[in-house]
Amino acid sequence: MDNFTPEELEEALRAVNSTIGKCEKVLPKLKPGTPQHTLLTRRIKALYISSSLIEQALESRNEQGGSARS
Repeated sequence: MDNFTPEELEEALRAVNSTIGKCEKVLPKLKPGTPQHTLLTRRIKALYISSSLIEQALESRNEQGGSARS
């Protein structure tokens, strides 16, 4: 993730976290076992992974003193 500025990563993190919230709000309205419920559950898991990876990239940059783009 060295190709992204910290600002870009922070904006992406906000967008991903917002999408997680919206998906979690809709999930209870879907009947468990339906394709829509399964898809949304998997999508939420993928978004949590994305969020975690973005946070790790930001933490890594902070530990390195905000290194320049490569």
